[in-house]
Parts: sequence; C-alpha cells; structure tokens
Amino acid sequence: MALPRAEQLRYWSIAAGFTLLVLWLLGDVILPFVLGGALAYLLDPIADWLQEKGLSRIASVILITLIATVVFAVVLVLVLPQMIEQAAALIQAIPPAVQDAGIWLSTRFPELADENSGLRQSLDSFGSVLEERATELLDTVLGSALSLINILILVFLVPVVTFYLLVDWDRMVAEIDALLPRDHAPTIRKIMGDIDKTLASFIRGQGTVCLILGTYYAVALVVAGLQYGLVVGFVAGLISFIPYVGALIGGVASVGLALFQFWGEWWMVAVIAAIFFAGQMVEGNILTPNLVGSSVGLHPVWLLFALSVFGSLFGFVGMLVAVPLAAAIGVLTRFLIGEYLDSRLYKGVSGTKQD
Repeated sequence: MALPRAEQLRYWSIAAGFTLLVLWLLGDVILPFVLGGALAYLLDPIADWLQEKGLSRIASVILITLIATVVFAVVLVLVLPQMIEQAAALIQAIPPAVQDAGIWLSTRFPELADENSGLRQSLDSFGSVLEERATELLDTVLGSALSLINILILVFLVPVVTFYLLVDWDRMVAEIDALLPRDHAPTIRKIMGDIDKTLASFIRGQGTVCLILGTYYAVALVVAGLQYGLVVGFVAGLISFIPYVGALIGGVASVGLALFQFWGEWWMVAVIAAIFFAGQMVEGNILTPNLVGSSVGLHPVWLLFALSVFGSLFGFVGMLVAVPLAAAIGVLTRFLIGEYLDSRLYKGVSGTKQD
C-alpha cells in the first residue's frame, strides 16, 4: 500500500530542503564536483556515440579526455592570457573614455562646459562612480582568478571528477533508477525525461550556439582590428543564451568602441555593426533552429530570475545549478498544472460526472 500523499510530500520536501541546505553550507567546496558533473552530463552523448562506433566506454572517455586536454591547453596558452589582459585594459579604459565623451559633448553642447549645470554634474558623477566600480570589479575578478589554490583545485580536480563520472555515468543512472519508489517510478522517469530533454536542448544546444557565436564575434572583431574585440566578442557570445541580448550588448559596445577608434572612418564602423548583424541572422535562421529547436521550455525571464535568486543565495555554485534547477522546477510546474487541470479541484463535481 502506497504512503499517503501528505506523507510523501513531507519526505520529498525534506529531501529538497536538505539539498538546498547542502548547497548553502558547502558553497565553493562542492564547486569542482558541480563543474565535473556538468561536464560529464555534457560529454555523455559523445561517449555514447563513440561506444556505438565500436569503442569501449573507457576508451571513449580516454579519447574525449585527450581531445579536451589539447583544446584546454591551446585556450590556456594562446587565448586566456590575452582575454584577461584585454578585460583589464578595457575596464581601466572606461573612465577616460567617459571623460573623452564628455569633452566631445562639450564641444557640441556648450552648456556642458558650465560646471554648475545639472548635465555636467551628472556626467562627472557617472564617471566617478564608473571608475570606482570598475576598479572594484577588476580587483575582485583578478583576485579570484589569480588565487593559486582555487586554480589548482579546479585545474586538477575537475578533470578527475569528470573522468570518473563519465566512465560510470550510465551505471549511476541505472542504479538511481533502481532506487526509485516503485509506485511512482514511471511518473518520475517521465518527469526526469522531460527535464533531461529541456536541459539537453538548452545546455547542449544553446551552449553550442554560444560557443560558436562567441568564437565568431571574437575572431571577426580581432580581424577587423577592433581594440578589446576578443573580450567583447567572447562576452557577447557568452550571453547569447538570452535572445537578442548578446548581439544587442555586444553590438552597442563594439560600435561604441569603433566610434572612438575609427572616428571618421565610417566604413569601419559599418563593418563592426555588420559583424553583429550577420551573427544575429545566422543565429536566428541556422544555429538556434538546428541546435536548440523551436521550444526549449525555459523562458528567458524565468532563467534570469533563477540565475539572480540562486546566485544571490548560493554564490557562484548557485549560478551553476540555476539552469538545471530552473528546468526541473519548470517541468514540475507544468506537471502539477496538468494534474490540477485533471483534478476535481479544477473540474468540480459536474465536470467529473461528464467525464
């Protein structure tokens, strides 16, 4: 005989609360394991595909590890130092750029030359705040990025965790399935299948889109000769999971930088704008329809809300788990709505009799 629903709800609530408590208490301690699990989830379809081609599971994982190591080494040696250097230079260049913009505006709007004018005071205040915040951001980013202990933990522990999880992924899934409550196993499998479908579409599909766009924007802007093009292009691609936002922010930032760098060479400014226009066209017509699909199930507003809430509560680890938790909550919400629409609470007595 199955447990009463109220008692089942109590047990599931305790499990959910315990999971959130672990995230809150352990925080950065479990960061390598969260990253390792996320990478194993992303790479599992590749390992399965290699197995279908005749390789053993361990051989598939070793091959994936070797390829990933080579790619990581290339990025670490050739790309990452330049990105850090450009990011630091860009942050430091923002306050002088604001001042230059103020001077440029003053020549065209003489009232700005009056130090007592409200607009002039607003610009000066904005520049001071921006300089202060940019310095704080630079110190925070570089301080965390240059923490030797954190780097060593991530560089050495994450690949090890990923390797072992990827080797045993199918076995772990089977063991978890064997532990499901027998009365609810079919329903749980269906819910988890929907969650997996949503995550696969969003993380694997949208992640691939972001990677392609980030590479395209960065390479195209560097080839075009735009200063800080590498970091601006990468960031634009990284936030492309929010429709139009990546292209909008990256396009505005790049065109703004191009106006300062190529003032008078309007064709170069047009080239920078065309890079983002072409990227948006390719994303909307080719990449997203083929790699993500027409329906992902994660609304951008819901995703931003989840990132904000979990990031505020659990820090960087919370931001990492925000997407899968948002997908899980979204699927559970749709399931509960379906149950509600099929219940007597919604249909009433007359609706039940008609059925």
